[in-house]
Amino acid sequence: MSDNMPVQNTEKRHTLAWGVVLVCIGLWMLVSNLTDWDLDLAFLPGLGLLFLVWGCTTRKLGLLIPGGILSGIGLGALLLEGPFSGLEGDTESGVFLLSFALGWGLITLTSALFVRKVVWWPLIPGGIMAFIGALQLIGGPALEVLAYLGQGWPIVLIAVGLYLILWRKGLQE
Repeated sequence: MSDNMPVQNTEKRHTLAWGVVLVCIGLWMLVSNLTDWDLDLAFLPGLGLLFLVWGCTTRKLGLLIPGGILSGIGLGALLLEGPFSGLEGDTESGVFLLSFALGWGLITLTSALFVRKVVWWPLIPGGIMAFIGALQLIGGPALEVLAYLGQGWPIVLIAVGLYLILWRKGLQE
């Protein structure tokens, strides 16, 4: 009897997740049909939220990844079409990149809370995006730093490659 318990719990979580997803899609379409609300901009964050809820209820990391990415992109689009619609150029890009970075961070957060396996790798692309977005928001001399980094980042690849070559050579001796 105890052997079936994990299988039953997993089946219940999957059924719950599908139920939540179907209810959310149905509510979305019903509200869209019965009102004149423009829900187009809410599509990506809504889809991201569905993936997050699905991933959290089924405890599947693979669903949290698109959930975080879509939520971050959707938030950026919402912000740029809504409260930050007057922004232009680097400032606009900075807001979008910071929003996108939040989505990557959401993957790590939800994995820690619901999957019980913390994945740290999403903080790498998210951190890079947050850094670049912050420099774009700061503007001025920070943009010059960004330009130098844009030209010089291959040096990091060369350094890591040389380290691996030399480290491997040291192991073979």
